[in-house]
Amino acid sequence: MIEIHRAAVRLFARQGYAGTGIRDLGREAGINSATLYHYAGGKEEILVAVMAGCLEGMLDGGRRALDHSADPAVQLVRLVRLHVAMEAVNPLTAYVTDREVRALSAANRGSVLALRDDYESMFQQVLERGRRTGQFQIDDLSTTRMALLEMCNGVSNWYRPGGRLSVPEVQDRFADLATRLVGCPPVPPAECGTDLRVAVLDSEPLDRHADEEALA
Repeated sequence: MIEIHRAAVRLFARQGYAGTGIRDLGREAGINSATLYHYAGGKEEILVAVMAGCLEGMLDGGRRALDHSADPAVQLVRLVRLHVAMEAVNPLTAYVTDREVRALSAANRGSVLALRDDYESMFQQVLERGRRTGQFQIDDLSTTRMALLEMCNGVSNWYRPGGRLSVPEVQDRFADLATRLVGCPPVPPAECGTDLRVAVLDSEPLDRHADEEALA
């Protein structure tokens, strides 16, 4: 099933969900469309499975991020490091999950958005605790939350394996940016633990040309 999902995200990222047919998916996965439908369902079912898998992985990682420490600064940095890792390691899946929600039917859109809201609420809760304890200097919680999430979401657009920065280096820099944004001292990486590895859902960088076409 993972190979079908990888084939799907390659096509959805390259040519968009609307521009991808079930036969395209079968060819990309190396099976006929009847076999594809039998094992993975229709095109929308595959998209929902890809999105749900991504978001459920983020939720699981987010819970681990929060359980590690009661310190809001450590929690925030761990959430940011987790999000950066997901975007860098799985750029196609992250891109499709972020961009193709509008393609879903109303019922499926609602279930996917509920998962996304649950994940994003973790950032909101940490920011609220940090402001309440005086560790964070935040005027507008919602704007700060959106800024942090958009900053992390953008990693899939530009990060390339073997480039100038490794994933841990990007995590370190984004963690520093996050603490600056909320007005608290940096959190040493040693305080953040080593349990934030993410599953490899895809292994290709996002194609810049495909991204430009999707935005056109």
